[in-house]
Amino acid sequence: MMKDKKVLVFGMARSGIAVAKLLMDKGARVYICDAKLEADFDGALDELKAAGATFCLGEQHPENLVEGMDALVISPGIPVEHPAVVRAKALGVEVMGEIEYAYRESTGLLLAITGTNGKTTTTTLLGEIFRNAGRRTFVVGNIGTPYSGAAGETKPGDVTVCEISSFMMETSSKFHPAVAAVLNISEDHLNRHGTMERYIALKERIFENCVGDDWVVLNWDDPVTRDMANRVKCRVGWFSSRNEVPFGAFVKDGMIVYGSAKDYKSVCPAAEVYIPGEHNLKNALAATAMAMAVGVPAPVIRHTLKTFKGVEHRIEFVRELDGVRFINDSKGTNVDSTIQAVRAMDRPTVLILGGYDKHTDFTPLCEEILKCPISRIVLIGATAKQLEETLEKVGYHAWTHAGYEFKKAIDMAFVQANAGGNVLLSPSCASFDMFKDYEERGRIFKDIVNALESKKA
Repeated sequence: MMKDKKVLVFGMARSGIAVAKLLMDKGARVYICDAKLEADFDGALDELKAAGATFCLGEQHPENLVEGMDALVISPGIPVEHPAVVRAKALGVEVMGEIEYAYRESTGLLLAITGTNGKTTTTTLLGEIFRNAGRRTFVVGNIGTPYSGAAGETKPGDVTVCEISSFMMETSSKFHPAVAAVLNISEDHLNRHGTMERYIALKERIFENCVGDDWVVLNWDDPVTRDMANRVKCRVGWFSSRNEVPFGAFVKDGMIVYGSAKDYKSVCPAAEVYIPGEHNLKNALAATAMAMAVGVPAPVIRHTLKTFKGVEHRIEFVRELDGVRFINDSKGTNVDSTIQAVRAMDRPTVLILGGYDKHTDFTPLCEEILKCPISRIVLIGATAKQLEETLEKVGYHAWTHAGYEFKKAIDMAFVQANAGGNVLLSPSCASFDMFKDYEERGRIFKDIVNALESKKA
């Protein structure tokens, strides 16, 4: 497909490095471009250099490199409005994202998951279900492992479970999962997409090529995803934690079941799902619907739901010190995600909140905080002032500022927390004003927390 083609890879984060390696494995003549210099990558590009990739690093105007290329492959962080993308399209150079090219080079069964929240938990859970079913399984995508890193290894009979972001769908064209799911929709990434209509349209692109015997799994309880069924061209499976559905996974008399209200298979008591909270019950139902759609036996799903312990950085217990439980929810990068986290708190909680500005309205979160056991809030990062103003507007006054000092924020939260309470990191914002990504933020939170000493000393 790309043998002997000249391909410019723009954006050399994890996915860019992975797709460049895959392209070279397939015989492409690869040019890699990034604003950073080679020394900034700490040896991460050495393998590409040894394989003969042409380095165009430190380039501030990649649009000047596009002419003469056969394709431009961009990382998800590169917007489609970037001058390099615009120029490539004007010159007739094919533009695709890393996820699109990886799909073209992969084989086996592909299941893909998108939505505003719950993607990583559902993707990881579904991957675990297939592994427990004895299938060779790759869990990739927005979850942190690039699809390109696995695509070349996939064989017929393998399973790939792929977490998909709206950014990835900006440059999709042939991407075609056998089972696609949209978990939910709430406000997010408007700094990139501009409007909710654009954001929703990009989420829907996950199933634009699904036809015939393919499946699209949608959330019956979310009016936006429920409406998406009107644009599906294949079979629709639903999931719901609150209602019986025409066909799919739902709760009946306390039991997760799959089928219709009159003809269904029992899977697992809802109370036995290991990961806590209604949001995680919905994630379990979505994974159940996807797995059952392709024939995974109910006993395998039951075992997995009862034993799967969740994912790192999502309502993750870190330690208890002086009777205070520290919880890492660094993956709470938007309003709805943090709402789910504060709803899961069952004791007085000091919340660390704030970060990179994605042009979000925090009013729903601040109103929810009034209903939950949030005793104090420590504000951090670029959105701290906006959060302060919104909290005051709804009548919540127990907040303090820690600026951009993360350790100070954790120390302040620990001092303000009482025995029998929690300290919860759930920022409701991306991390880019202070960290490389939410994973780094979560790891540093855990490092600082694990180094804390007793207040009683």
